[in-house]
This record gives sequence, structure tokens and C-alpha cells, in this order.
Amino acid sequence: MDTTITNGKGFVHAVWLFFSLLLVSELLFAGGLTVSPAKDPMPFIEATFPNATSIEDKSGDPASWTIKKQDQILGYAFETNDVARIPAYSGEPVNVLVVIDPEGKILTAKVLEHHEPILLVGIPEKKLQIFTDQYEGLMASDKVKIGGLQEEGVVHVDGLSGATVTVMVENLAIMRAAKKVASSKGILEFDEVAATAMATIKQDVYQQSSWTALTGDGSIRRLTLNNQQVEASFKGTEAESASPLTKEEAESSFIDLYYTLLDVPTIGRSLLGDSEFQWLTETLKPGEHAIALLGNGFSFKGSGYVRGGIFDRIQIHQGDNVFSFRDLDHYRVNDLYAEGTPYFREMSIFIVREHHQFNPGQDWQVELLVRRQTGPVDSLFSSFKADYQPLDKYVDRPEPVIEEVDEDLPLWKQVWDEKQTSVVILIISMVILLVVIFLQDWLVRFPKFLHNFRRVFLLYTIVFIGWYSLGQISVVNVFTFTQNLMSEFHWETFLLDPVIFCLWVFVAVSILLWGRGIFCGWLCPFGALQELLGELAVKLKIPQYVVPFAIHERLWAVKYLILLALFGLSLESLQTAEQYAEVEPFKTVFLLRFDRDWPFIIYAVALLVISLFSRKVYCRYICPLGAALAIPSGVRLFDWLKRRKECGQPCQLCAVECEIGAIEKNGEINLRECHHCLDCQVTYWNENKCPPLVNKQKKRNKKVQNTVEAEPIKIVG
Repeated sequence: MDTTITNGKGFVHAVWLFFSLLLVSELLFAGGLTVSPAKDPMPFIEATFPNATSIEDKSGDPASWTIKKQDQILGYAFETNDVARIPAYSGEPVNVLVVIDPEGKILTAKVLEHHEPILLVGIPEKKLQIFTDQYEGLMASDKVKIGGLQEEGVVHVDGLSGATVTVMVENLAIMRAAKKVASSKGILEFDEVAATAMATIKQDVYQQSSWTALTGDGSIRRLTLNNQQVEASFKGTEAESASPLTKEEAESSFIDLYYTLLDVPTIGRSLLGDSEFQWLTETLKPGEHAIALLGNGFSFKGSGYVRGGIFDRIQIHQGDNVFSFRDLDHYRVNDLYAEGTPYFREMSIFIVREHHQFNPGQDWQVELLVRRQTGPVDSLFSSFKADYQPLDKYVDRPEPVIEEVDEDLPLWKQVWDEKQTSVVILIISMVILLVVIFLQDWLVRFPKFLHNFRRVFLLYTIVFIGWYSLGQISVVNVFTFTQNLMSEFHWETFLLDPVIFCLWVFVAVSILLWGRGIFCGWLCPFGALQELLGELAVKLKIPQYVVPFAIHERLWAVKYLILLALFGLSLESLQTAEQYAEVEPFKTVFLLRFDRDWPFIIYAVALLVISLFSRKVYCRYICPLGAALAIPSGVRLFDWLKRRKECGQPCQLCAVECEIGAIEKNGEINLRECHHCLDCQVTYWNENKCPPLVNKQKKRNKKVQNTVEAEPIKIVG
């Protein structure tokens, strides 16, 4: 590309100073924004029923307030977190206060608390209220969908631009909670759980297995906690420790607990041996099952381990069913016989009695309760749960008899159905991009076509991926993924946004193969917007300035420092990191389309204006997402960008022309900084531009000329 480049140090330094001051003010503004504290539901309830004479304390299952005027019931109020706790994109639920009347009509729906990244800053509170106001007047029995084509028997409400996943979660929580409460009050008949026939354990399936095999395939599951995790669960309560833990104390194990369904032959016989397993099966009555708990560290038996007592440190959850064990349900295990079994200080068998209606074919959870004294008789509990999924090879599951279900599909599947067209178009474009990368050595020989194609693709990235599909990925996604890995990982959290999910899959694959450049140079909407603005500036003959290389290579470090700072904040508080991640202008430009407070708009516009004078300043020096993607780029499998031995010494043409400054003085391409625009490859194959090729062509022409001149002239006649 023909670009006039001027080396104006004073101008660059002035622009950089202005940008730095703007960045500081932006961070200060972001830091001043705090997550709104959870709202008190009482003022909303009182405003809904100004004539009420009493509001009974929250009670019942599901928990709700009953509002009365004398002896007349005016309505019921409840929080969705108490009734239908559904994680949103952040992994935390959106808590909504819902009020219904005795006929099941929704009178009020107010957001009390949320932790959504897109809503922490940016979308005004009034827009959230406009969304929830749409539920006033709807019936608990209604089937409600967000947007979409009109369907018979379905009520459609308007979504909220930039927060599609969040409002879909809100919709599901509001309507599911309303149905549950209305059902519990006898207002309408509703059963959200399918009537599932009781599964049976396959008694004829047995294979002697080692401890490694049983833990490896999920037959035996594990819950492990360190002291820091337990301490964190009491933070902010009366039971919080007065003195902080040392690093060694924090990392020390609190409990290492294994648990399994012991009456499965492969599991029980492998662990107990033939004779003990036979005793167990003879002990179990019809409808009873055995759960084994094996642990080191904190005692899971607890203070109830006495005659006539209850084991008050463990509970079993299955659906809405929760139960504990008594002393008569307990048997001590003396030895385990599976090869490779480690030592355990406590080994117990607990019998699940028939009246608990435990289904061995359905998922269940073991809950560990940790209690701390806060006074002579007072104490606080903190609980930790771990899942168990029965393996298909161990159980027979009859076909479920579906009576009535609340939703036809899980939430993430509904979202994918809604975004099906966008996902298909995005996948097609990514396949096309992969074809371009694979054929790059051939395509670069047609520079005019390649440049035009690239401009069209960048425009598609801005308009379709950025503004239409809201597919601008962020460093916040990196932190969310990291947090999920360190806690309970659930794919459903990431599947809630199909466009972002597809982009991240492509990013992961492309980084492994070629480095960060494919995404940063082709699929990042903000990067594409900067690049096209830079080209427009060249067309308008706006002078282009280059940061001196000595400063340029040091400014590279800024984005890594910003990434480290944000990552450190995310370890302490993901919400705080999300606020400071406003150093990314993505939310302002694409998710909210400049519908924000003026400091955010000024910051984003300033970055775009600077890109008119110097190419992609934000991408090169500031972007923490680019830094996060650059780090794993060092382990890429392929280097398809070709170089010659003359590159760097003596030829500096590509280094001068590289608008990103990713080619160093020695001619090497820094693939952690390269945006894979392919301009250097166009030059590499151009025999009329690449100096080594031009020299070779000159030598070849001179040789041909010398040969012609040396030939004797033949005279015929």
C-alpha cells in the first residue's frame, strides 16, 4: 500500500502524552464505578401494595412473602435466587424480585442484583427497568420468549441490545419462579420436573478395577479443598478469622474427600472384595443404596458421630431431594482392596434408605458442611458441593414419562437456535479465511485482488461480527474462563453466547497453528475499524507518522503490563477487573454503539482519531486482549511467512513498510506482534519490488544481454 510516512518525533510524543492522559482519566472513571449493592426488596413490595396491613416473613418452599390486608391475601413476593437460581453469562444468577397476585398475574418485576460483565457498566439502570416492566400484567402460566417471530400461544417481549444472554436468563428465571410459586400456592397446576422412572443398577456387569481405573473413568469422584478456599467462604461474616493465613497455611489441604455409589458391582467388589460386597448386598433392602465416603483431613463424620446422632457435616442432594444420615445408616470400612488405593484416615459406608427415593440413574451431589462457632451456642455454616454423574454402563434407565416441562430446551440451546443464522454465516467466513491462509503463497501474487478482498473482509468484520452480532471478544472472556477453570467449570456458561464461543474456538485453533495474527488482523472488529480508518487517512493524504523503533519496541510492553494488572485484579475480584477492563473500547464502540456516558465515548473516539495519524496505535501498545493472545503464540506449530537471507541485511524494505512495526531490524518477523496482513508476503513475491528479486532480475537480464553481445554475427549470402 502506498503510504506517505513522516518521522515526526515531536508530534508522536505529543499525541502519546495526550493519549496517556486520556487513558489515566478513563481508568480513574472506570475505577470510580462500583457494582450497585443488592437492593432491598421491601420498598418495592410496599409500593406494589400501598394498602397492605401486613407482610409475613419469607417462608415456605419455595420461599416467598405473603402480603395481606387484614385477613385478605393481596399477593405473594419472591426472589428468583430463592426459587430458580439460574447462572447467567458471568456464572452468577441475576436476582429479580417478582410479585404476583392471588390469580397468578405478575404485578412487579425488579432487578435486585446482578454480576453481568455487560451490565456492570454501560447499560443504564433505566433500560433494565424498561425490560422487566414488560412482565407486569403477564400470567405465571404464560409462555414467554425474547423477541423472535410471533407464535400462537407465546407472549413475546422485547430484548435488550447488548445483553441478549442476560435477558434470556432473566426471562427464564422470572417465569420459572412464578410458575413454581403459583403452583405451591395452588393458583395453577404445574410440575416442571419430568416424572422419571426409577433406574436400576446392572448387577450382571462387573469388571475388577484398580483405584486408578475407578477414579479415572468417574466411578469414584473427588472433592478437595484447601484452607484458603474455606477461609474465603466465611469472608465478610462473623465467622471470619481475625488473623490472616500464612501462604503455607492457605495452600495446605483442608479435606481430600472421595465418594462413590458402592452397590455398583464393579465399584463395590473392587473396593471391598467379594465377601464384604456380598455382605453389603445382603444388608441392603429393596430400594436402598450404599454411598461410600473416604477422606483425609477434616472429618466428614462430625459431632453427630455418636449413638442416636445425625452426621451433621454431610448431606446428599438429588434434584429437590436433600437428606442426611443417622448413626444406624453408617458402617465403618476397615480395609479397601482395589490395587493402588491410597491411605484414608476415615472410610465409611452410608445406607440411603428407601424413603429417600434415591434414583441411582440420576445425578446427585454430596455436600460438605463446615461449621464455625461465633459464640457459646451460635455458629455459622459454609457448604461445598461436588457432583456425581452415574455412568451409563452401570445402570438401566427406563424411558422417562414426560408429564410437563417448563422449557422445551436448555437455555444455551435456545440461544443457539436464536443465533443460528449468525453462527452459520460466521462459520462460513472463518472457513473462507482459513482457505486464504492456506493459499496465501498463491494469493499474494495477485496483490490487487488480495487487498480488495481484505478490505471487504474487514468491512464484514466491523459490520456483521462487531455491530450486528456483537461478536467483539474481550480480555474479560479470558478472565471468566480462567475463573471457571479454578472453580467449577461448566461449558454451558460459554455456550450461552454462540458467536463469542465460535470466535474463541477459532482463536484457540489459529493461535496453536499460526499465532495471534489471524484474529487480530482479520476478525477483531475494533482492529478492523482502525485499519480501514488508516487506509481512509492515506486516501485523504493525511500525514502518517511512525513511532521511532527504539520507543516503539518499548511501548510494546505497555499492553502486557496492563494485562498483568487486570489479571491480578481478577484474582481478587472479577467484578473489579471487569470495570478496569474498560481500557478496552470494545463495549462502547460495538456492544453499546456509543450509547454511553461521555468519558467512555471521548476515550473510544480519541483512539480512533489517533489511528488516522498512526496505524492501529491501540492494538500495538494498549490492547490487553492482544497481549493475552500473544503469550501462547510462542508455541505455534507453523511459520508460513517467508523471509530471505537478504531480509534485514541489507534489505529493510519490509521493515519500513510494515504498518504494525512487527518486522525487526534483523529482518525477522515478531509473530507475537504480527497481524498477518500479508503485505510483506506480497512484497516477497513481487519481482518488481522486492530488492533481492530485482537484483536477481537485473543480473539475469545483464547476463542475457552479455550473451547476445558476445555472439558472432553470421553473414549469409
